[in-house]
Amino acid sequence: MRARRLVAVASVAIGLVALSGCRAEPGVAAYVGDQRITEDAVTAVMDDLRAKNPTPGGESAAPDARPPAPAPQLPGRSEVVSVLVLAEVCERVSAEKNHQPRGQVAAAQLAQQFGLSPDTDYVQRVAGLYTCLSGVPTGAPAAPTEQELADVVAAGRQAGAIPADVTDEAAAGQLDGEQFRTALATRKALAEVVAGYDVTVNPRYRPLEFPVLSFAGNAPAVSVPLGEAGTGAVTDVSTPDPLPPAGPEAAGPADS
Repeated sequence: MRARRLVAVASVAIGLVALSGCRAEPGVAAYVGDQRITEDAVTAVMDDLRAKNPTPGGESAAPDARPPAPAPQLPGRSEVVSVLVLAEVCERVSAEKNHQPRGQVAAAQLAQQFGLSPDTDYVQRVAGLYTCLSGVPTGAPAAPTEQELADVVAAGRQAGAIPADVTDEAAAGQLDGEQFRTALATRKALAEVVAGYDVTVNPRYRPLEFPVLSFAGNAPAVSVPLGEAGTGAVTDVSTPDPLPPAGPEAAGPADS
């Protein structure tokens, strides 16, 4: 069985590791240096998402009518916070290091992938984020450790991406391809790049992570932590799913 049967279209993009901090201020979702990302800003993005992507319903359909298409699953507040944090950090990194985008990510392409209206603020922000991140250098593909292989196999099992009759050893061999190694190198390189940034996340969003590689169905395979680890407090229970695969759907399937 080839890896493409375990991991469908999966994309690698840049996430940024956030450093711990001691700041806490009412109404602030996160800090990036001295920049506050407010809860009001997060709410505004959420309100725009709901307004421009209403849930189908209301009048009953005719008996012979086709069932309506499933409503898009809107991102939760945690996804919005991660995008706002990454966008702020990417802008700072790019300005300081003079990184230039290597590609332009179209909002229309992401909108189709997400099942959202292309003029949604969230879609526009993600398109801008991916465009910015395309210019941030990443490391060369890195061979995984035994623990990293075990972690991705466990994530695949939890996501239902690995058939029950495939052993952990076989799954690890199939998943250990170029995309996986590139994701590991990206995670490591970015941790070093952002080591000097002071990023703090509100406890309600901890642990906050951003996937750099995903299985089919947007289940994270490799993720970068953003901010502090979880504290055991109740987190954003309204968050339905992790962010969609980081990057356009044009990326090819994993193959090894």
